[in-house]
Amino acid sequence: QVRLVESGGGLVQPGGSLRLSCVVSGSTSGIYAMGWYRQGSGKERRELVASTDGGLSTTYADSVKGRFAISRDNNKNAVYLQMNDLKPEDTAIYYCNADLGRWLPDGRRDERWGQGTQVTVSS
Repeated sequence: QVRLVESGGGLVQPGGSLRLSCVVSGSTSGIYAMGWYRQGSGKERRELVASTDGGLSTTYADSVKGRFAISRDNNKNAVYLQMNDLKPEDTAIYYCNADLGRWLPDGRRDERWGQGTQVTVSS
């Protein structure tokens, strides 16, 4: 069973930086992709970045391209999201995601989520 625990959220001023961490435990060998999502108040959860093939293939949402960067530390079973030049519209709950690379019988993707960490960008 794959488990994800995020940390690193908080309050930051516009233009500031934060680094989110996601520690992955359990059967990690079956993970196809790791990613970060966020959900603003009253909004749908949206994908920010997805990383497959051990980090060789990475795709960023236009809203964060050039400001956010995903990285991995395989020795620590951790995935990070470095967020720079933060803006008030980046305020959201941020979630770590593990895609297990298969479809469930009901048509949903088999994936795991962390509990989320709040990021607030405000002066």
